[in-house]
Amino acid sequence: MKLGPGIARTLLPKGFFASGVNSGVRKYRPDIGLIISDTDMVAAGVFTTNEAKAAPILWCQNLVPSKKIRAVLTNSGQANAATGALGIENNLKMVKACAEVIKCAPEQILVASTGVIGVQLSLDLLVKSLPELAARVTDTAENFANAILTTDLVPKTVSTTLELSTGTVTVTGIAKGSGMIHPNMATMLGYILTDAQIDEKLAHGFLKTAVDKSFNMVSVDGDTATNDCAFLLANGASGVNLNNPADCEIFQNTVTLICQELARAIARDGEGATKLIEVNIFNGQNTELSKKAARGLTMSPLFKCAIHGEDPNWGRILARLGAEGVPAASLNKMNLKLQGELIFQDGAPAVFDRDKLRSLLRSDTVLVDVDLKESSSAAVVKAWGCDFSKKYVEINAEYST
Repeated sequence: MKLGPGIARTLLPKGFFASGVNSGVRKYRPDIGLIISDTDMVAAGVFTTNEAKAAPILWCQNLVPSKKIRAVLTNSGQANAATGALGIENNLKMVKACAEVIKCAPEQILVASTGVIGVQLSLDLLVKSLPELAARVTDTAENFANAILTTDLVPKTVSTTLELSTGTVTVTGIAKGSGMIHPNMATMLGYILTDAQIDEKLAHGFLKTAVDKSFNMVSVDGDTATNDCAFLLANGASGVNLNNPADCEIFQNTVTLICQELARAIARDGEGATKLIEVNIFNGQNTELSKKAARGLTMSPLFKCAIHGEDPNWGRILARLGAEGVPAASLNKMNLKLQGELIFQDGAPAVFDRDKLRSLLRSDTVLVDVDLKESSSAAVVKAWGCDFSKKYVEINAEYST
C-alpha cells in the first residue's frame, strides 16, 4: 500500500478514469475534477451532520445508495454552500451540462464542492470546461486529486490490490482536507473506488464502518464543514464478487486501513501544521467515551499549542480527558506516555527526563498513549490531529480575502 505525496502514479481500479483541469475559477491549479466509470457503479455515501448543508450535499443525499451512478463531479474554490435557491439551481445546471457531455442521466452524477462558503458557482466557467474535462480522463488519480484541493499543500491518494478467494480486486482512495476538519460522519471530501462487485447494502456498511474508525476520528480545528462527504464507488469491473464472509472481512479491513491512511494524511496536512498528532487510547471500557476522549485531545487548543511548542505538559492531557468525561476512577489509575516516554503512572506524575522528551517532541509525528486500565480489551481507539501554529491563524485570518 502506498500513500501520496511522492507517489508518481496512483492507478485507479479497472474501468475507472479521472481527470482535473483549470476552469478559470482559480488562478493556477486545477479546480474541477471528474471520476467516471465505463459501467454503472454501486455508490454509497455519508454526509456532514452540519445543518447548513451545501447544495451538492442535498443533491447527493437523494441519490445514494444507488447502483446506477456513472460519475462524480467535483469543483474547488466555491463551496456552493449558503447560496439559497440559486445555489441549488446552479448545482442542477452544472450536473445537466455534465450529463450531456458524458452521455448519461443527471441522476447518475454525484457532485461535491469545496471552497469559500456563500459564493455562487462560476457556472459559465465550470460548464465551459466540461468537454475538456471529459476528454482528458486517464487511468490515474493525480489530476483529479490536485483539482479538489483548497488550502491543502499536497494531494492525498492511496491504492492497493487484494487477493480474494475468487480473484484480485483493487481499492483506491482519494481525499482532500486541511482546514475546517472535525467530521461528524465523514470529513472533507473522500472517494473510495473499487472494481469489486458489491451490492448497495454491503457498500454502505463497508463505508460506514471505515469512516467511523478513520475520518470520524480526525480533527484539525474542531469545525464540522458544510460540504463534508465520502463515497464508496464499486463498478464490478474485476468480475470478483464478495460472496463469502472471509472475503468481506478482508475487504472491510482494507477499506478501513485506506481511510485511516487518508485521515492521517489530512491531519498531517492540517492548515499551518508542523506536527501530526496520533492519540491511542487503550483498555477503555466504554468505546464511545474513548472515541470522545481521543477526539477531544486532537481538538484541544491548549494541548495542540503545547505540542507545537514541544512542551511536555501532561496536565493538558489530563485536564482534557477529564473534561471529556473520563471518570475520576480511571484518571486516578491511568498511565500516559508521550513519544513512548512514561510521564504519568498509576494516576500520579512519573519521573521523566524533561530535556530528553523535549528533544523527542521535535519529531514531525507525536504519539500520545493513554492506558485507562478499565478493561483488558484488545481494541485500540485511534484519533489523529495536528499542532496549532501561527501559520494556522494567518491562513484563517485571510481565508476569504
